[in-house]
Amino acid sequence: MLGRSATCLESVVNNASLAASLFQQLQQGQGLQQVSQQLGIEPAQASSAVGAALPLLLGAMGRNAQQPQGADALLGALQRDHAPAAGGGFDLGGLLGSVLGGGGGNATNGAGILGHVFGGNSDRAAQGLSQATGLDSSKTSQLLAILAPIVMSYLAQRFANGGNAGQLSQALGQEAEAASSSGLLTSVLDQDGDGQLGIGDLLKLGGGLLGKR
Repeated sequence: MLGRSATCLESVVNNASLAASLFQQLQQGQGLQQVSQQLGIEPAQASSAVGAALPLLLGAMGRNAQQPQGADALLGALQRDHAPAAGGGFDLGGLLGSVLGGGGGNATNGAGILGHVFGGNSDRAAQGLSQATGLDSSKTSQLLAILAPIVMSYLAQRFANGGNAGQLSQALGQEAEAASSSGLLTSVLDQDGDGQLGIGDLLKLGGGLLGKR
């Protein structure tokens, strides 16, 4: 049974514009059904888990984007590896097929993206999501790896062409603020155990999205 934290986190999706829009697109198509089949869980479980995972991913990216030059580094990664082809849009179905099929190179390397986003704390993120949703950590780890390339591609569609680092930082900052209210983002990223996110926590996260790909 999913915990109350998952319900609270899912409600965050309704208040955070980027997470809400992406969650809606996953609901409208076959995305959630494909994710549930891949993980071997019920569609309702997949919906709640995705509703928790998206704010966590976007919030963590928002924390990275607040670091010096963090937004510039993220924007560069979006433009380099995730920008849609000329005239193309956000092809969720095709992207999800590539992610689940193991193709696409850097653009669909979920584990690699998570390593940059969480600075070596991907397991901790999966464990936190597991506690919030009631799913086994192996499934939440797999879910985060599935969603990470989708989030990056979605951000690229929104910001890589015509956007700038300031706009990206502002948008992701709002996602981080919303996700922090759930408590999960803080529990995952709070490195010094003081229950708050400070500069010391950010420094201890490692390279994050500032790392070379």
